[in-house]
Amino acid sequence: MVDLKAHIEAAIEYHGSQAKLARAAGCSQQYISLLLQGKTGLSAEKAIDFERATDGKISRSALRPDIFGAAA
Repeated sequence: MVDLKAHIEAAIEYHGSQAKLARAAGCSQQYISLLLQGKTGLSAEKAIDFERATDGKISRSALRPDIFGAAA
């Protein structure tokens, strides 16, 4: 099972804040907060955006292995 919260927290740490991550990933800070709270899911498209926003540090496969396969 994917620990989405841990991956999002790592992405936040990479950028320094929820707001900076949100800008880099093309979403709102509120969306980041909802992800952390487990109140919304992460789409395949957003998984790709998060991978790009973290320069590959958090891979789409780590975020959505059900779609992209398990991370190597």
